[in-house]
Amino acid sequence: MTTSYLPVLSPLMVEDQVRAALVEDLGRAGDITSQATIGPDMKASAELNARDHGVVAGLDLAREAFRLMDPTIRFEAFVKDGDKLAPGTVIAKVSGPARAVLSAERVALNFLMHLCGVATHTARFAEEIAHTSAKVCCTRKTIPGLRALEKYAVRMGGGSSHRYGLDDAILIKDNHIAVAAGVEGAIRSARAFAGHLVKVEVEVTTLEELEEALEAQPDVILLDNMGPELLRRAVEINRDCAGLTDETYAGDQRRVKLEASGNVNLQTIRAIAETGVDYISTSKITMAAPTLDIGLDVVVR
Repeated sequence: MTTSYLPVLSPLMVEDQVRAALVEDLGRAGDITSQATIGPDMKASAELNARDHGVVAGLDLAREAFRLMDPTIRFEAFVKDGDKLAPGTVIAKVSGPARAVLSAERVALNFLMHLCGVATHTARFAEEIAHTSAKVCCTRKTIPGLRALEKYAVRMGGGSSHRYGLDDAILIKDNHIAVAAGVEGAIRSARAFAGHLVKVEVEVTTLEELEEALEAQPDVILLDNMGPELLRRAVEINRDCAGLTDETYAGDQRRVKLEASGNVNLQTIRAIAETGVDYISTSKITMAAPTLDIGLDVVVR
């Protein structure tokens, strides 16, 4: 039996991200609205409430926003990252010095609403292909400075991650091939350069390029902007090249993995997954994810 562990965010990274956001928001004079309207000894209790269906991601950042503003603020969460939300769900309760609670509100909500939105959008894509063995993956198309957080949210929504940056995997794209003068040569050069733990992937746009790539045996082949019929044919070529049958193909680890990209959205991902590809990468789950509506409501007693 295998156990699947969910990722965690480094406390050091969380603190750095949240501290920078608070500094940006507080500016030179701090929260002058709260200072002008609320006494220094006043207390407040509030709830973080979900106003739509969604998936939780980013609780640690919301908690850290209140802690950094005032360590005496109490943050009590009633859900955890990865949980599903319904409208009206109380995500957490916050209580402590009123000025600090309200000063941290926007930063806490900005992180939480954005990351819950990414997780929720990812979950919609993952649900569309749950009947297949394909996995939906995010890409390097992320908001600058938020990549690790967004990729974490993708995992919370049931998605998978492509490479994190330019330094953790080799992805030979069309421009690399144009300069290197050929698919096979670029792959062999990458193999000679890479360490034994570095994966090599190559992007192809035609079945002819696919066959050339298969000769050089990369770890993954990215099938760019191919429709379902071409993708289905690519799966067949890969299977035949490996000398496998339909029954043995899916579970055989010796074959080259196939990844589809281009024109991936909620309307197309099911048909793409049903062609038999292993991965489907899309920027939609990060760059086009709407925020989840979450509010901080002061509890008046």
